[in-house]
Amino acid sequence: MKKNLFGTAIPLIRMTQISAMAALLCIAAPWSIPAGPVPVSFATLVVYLAGIITGRIDGLIAVAIYLLLGAVGVPVFSGFEGGVQKLVGVTGGYLFGYLICVYMTGLFADKFKKIWAAIAGMVIGTVLLYALGTGWFMLQTKRTLAEAMTLCVVPFLAGDAAKIIVAATAGIPLRVLMDRQLNLRR
Repeated sequence: MKKNLFGTAIPLIRMTQISAMAALLCIAAPWSIPAGPVPVSFATLVVYLAGIITGRIDGLIAVAIYLLLGAVGVPVFSGFEGGVQKLVGVTGGYLFGYLICVYMTGLFADKFKKIWAAIAGMVIGTVLLYALGTGWFMLQTKRTLAEAMTLCVVPFLAGDAAKIIVAATAGIPLRVLMDRQLNLRR
């Protein structure tokens, strides 16, 4: 563990960052707009920011905390719902896909700390999120790939592209500033 001007306070700072990202996700995700079987929410924006700002491991922990809170019934999922039924329902694959997405985003942000890398990580993470979520949706609903893509992917492409741009342009400078000020990254 690296020492910095805070001495051994790094674990506390990391816990605070993880908690803040989990809390932000819990606040943003329930506010959604119904758009067919998969609602539009700001959850992916926060997932992207968690990966960029806190990195792949801490972002993964923040998203896991969010999923665990939702699993035990805290209404943190879209539409202010919670419970295991939401995780195993038709949108469960997208919820679990957040873990892959935050990890890929954080992996690229950890390695390069550049906007282009964050965008690449978010695009790859989003493709994997869509693949898991859409495959899960198809298994649950017995829909074809074309139907699932029309319902669950195509309507979200423009919005997710905008979220990626916002997250990259805001997240990378914030991460660089935080890294410089706190000397946190391992």
